[in-house]
Amino acid sequence: MNQTKYIFVTGGVTSSLGKGIIAASLAKLLQARGYRTTIQKFDPYLNVDPGTLNPYEHGECYVTDDGAETDLDLGHYERFLNVPTSQANNVTTGRIYLSVIEKERRGEFLGKTVQVVPHITNEIKDRMQLLGQSGDYDIVITEIGGTVGDIESLPYIESVRQLVWDLGENNAIVIHLTLVPYLAAAGELKTKPTQHSVKTLMESGIKADILVCRTEHELSQEIRSKLALFCNVKKEAVIQSIDASTIYEVPNLMLEEGLDIVALKKLDLPKKAAPDLKNWNTFLKRLKSPKHTVNIGLIGKYVEMQDCYKSILEAFIHAGAANETKVNVVSIHSEYIDDENIADKLKDIDAILVAPGFGERGIEGKIAAVRYARESKMPFFGICLGMQMSVIEYSRNVLGLADANSTEMNSDTPNPVVNLMEEQKNVTDKGGTMRLGAWKCEIKPYTLAYKIYGQTTIHERHRHRYEYNSAYVVELEKAGLKASGVNPDTGLVEIVEIENHPFFIGVQYHPEYKSTVANPHPLFVNFVAAAVKARKKQ
Repeated sequence: MNQTKYIFVTGGVTSSLGKGIIAASLAKLLQARGYRTTIQKFDPYLNVDPGTLNPYEHGECYVTDDGAETDLDLGHYERFLNVPTSQANNVTTGRIYLSVIEKERRGEFLGKTVQVVPHITNEIKDRMQLLGQSGDYDIVITEIGGTVGDIESLPYIESVRQLVWDLGENNAIVIHLTLVPYLAAAGELKTKPTQHSVKTLMESGIKADILVCRTEHELSQEIRSKLALFCNVKKEAVIQSIDASTIYEVPNLMLEEGLDIVALKKLDLPKKAAPDLKNWNTFLKRLKSPKHTVNIGLIGKYVEMQDCYKSILEAFIHAGAANETKVNVVSIHSEYIDDENIADKLKDIDAILVAPGFGERGIEGKIAAVRYARESKMPFFGICLGMQMSVIEYSRNVLGLADANSTEMNSDTPNPVVNLMEEQKNVTDKGGTMRLGAWKCEIKPYTLAYKIYGQTTIHERHRHRYEYNSAYVVELEKAGLKASGVNPDTGLVEIVEIENHPFFIGVQYHPEYKSTVANPHPLFVNFVAAAVKARKKQ
């Protein structure tokens, strides 16, 4: 293909309808037909990135190989496509304005009055075409965050309008995702919210080429015809997106609805071969027909909101399917755990994962959970802060350093077994200043980590400020806490484990970010297998 084609996905009526899943599902189908496809997300908030946002505000912060702190939808893109994303795949209004203001300060606008149109919209359009101009993709799908009609989304909608006009016919299309609610009192689906949403879009100069309608009930032919007539789209372009038992069913549902065929037709592209979804459907079959069931305790302090641990939950789905096991993730708030009630809290649990996080709240509960898993031989998996808690627990209860702690929790601790990285000590800005992105780790042979990975060199993604203090490594290793993975450039410990335990491993990085349908992460796969084994012994 000589020219990259563009698909824009907008949302209407309400947020959280699943634009990211629809975008990822369409991309999956196009990829399965042989098109090189990528997805990008444009978010309308003023933060430069989600890195400083509270997880309760925005869910988890997803991290790419190149160290970008991004929206959690990029995780869906990678999990569906099995293709890494980058800094270019997620842009916020904050980043757009920052870039324009920096250009203005440098005098790049030659004395012009800097305005939303054309300066902000030009910057947005440039960012929207960045991936397409790389030559790596045939089709670029752009998800516009928020809902049509929002004040903060207006510059993006105007940029889409201009870009559709700039690119010309058959080179760019707009998919509008909307809600067709069911009113129980009336006993019928209502199309009026969708009509109003499409009207709002048209008032901004954009005609929707395809309507994707989220619904709890089947859309009748009558409703499809009505939507087509009053929303000015062809009937074949009214696509039903009905509730599914898992997001991984959505590509098949969109295939049945012909979303990919309609999109290709409007982009004047050949259908090519039928989508090859053999491996995808094998995964789905294993997911839906498990032979085993395990209960895994997720010990964290943001458990009230599932999106805070989105990538971990999805990694368990991938690992569960790989083990033909249904994984019931039981959320346990670390703030309400102590040594007295831990046995009762974990009485029906087969294994525990101590989750990542920041700050002092709930820390002692995490340490109590680590101790219980270590002493009772329960399979344990610690991620980032969870790994650091295992170092503190071992230092306190095995090495005998009762006051061992992290300087994140107690800056005056006499035994800072977890400490601020040297290069972080003079950092004052919070945004984008942690150890981020993919870093190398050398794994020692004859260790659990080596058994899991099957190789000595790996690259995993990081997002943290504090590290296992190297001054304590030798002493702790003598006491039995093995440093089985080390960064070769910094000497910092990446993986710890305990011998003579069914499964006890902590990692400084975030393996959940790299788990996909096509490649379930080996740490999660082996952890679930250990949980299955533990359950069989009960």
